[in-house]
Amino acid sequence: MIKKNWLAFVFAFVLPILLTFWWWGGFNHANVQEVQSEPLHYAYTEYYGDYGNLSDVQQKVFAALRAQKVEPGKSITILYADPRTTKKHDQHARIGYLVAPTAQVKEPIKTDDLPARQVLRAEVQASMLLAPGMAYQGLHDYLKPKGKDIQMPSVEIYTAGSTINQMGVLTVDTPN
Repeated sequence: MIKKNWLAFVFAFVLPILLTFWWWGGFNHANVQEVQSEPLHYAYTEYYGDYGNLSDVQQKVFAALRAQKVEPGKSITILYADPRTTKKHDQHARIGYLVAPTAQVKEPIKTDDLPARQVLRAEVQASMLLAPGMAYQGLHDYLKPKGKDIQMPSVEIYTAGSTINQMGVLTVDTPN
């Protein structure tokens, strides 16, 4: 019975999974290069705990900025601890959004600036579910032959796609 229906199984189950994975950017690869970053001005909140909960905090920062009538730009996350070597309760990040330099932000949200600097940059176009793993894997693969490893802090900026059919681009900058 299975031998006769294998084609139906492929079309009903395997093909939709592969198409979804492709649409989410699962077959894309990170482009890694050494560049000079641009200066950034951002509004953020400090976060301590499991990096797996960052998206919840990101939504709260977005709502707080909107309540203050500040237009949030691209999302930014600065990871200070390496999740491979740091216990979840010791992980530290800044989570927020790029904002105009003239934006007036009130507590509990803070603002800060990142100056232009030399970085190792990975860019990948994919769903936010897949993009971080792909970007950090690209950085690891680039650094490993040189006998180096990913350095923290890393700065993640996500640029959303312009249509519902287009995946966004995740840019990860690490110290070079």
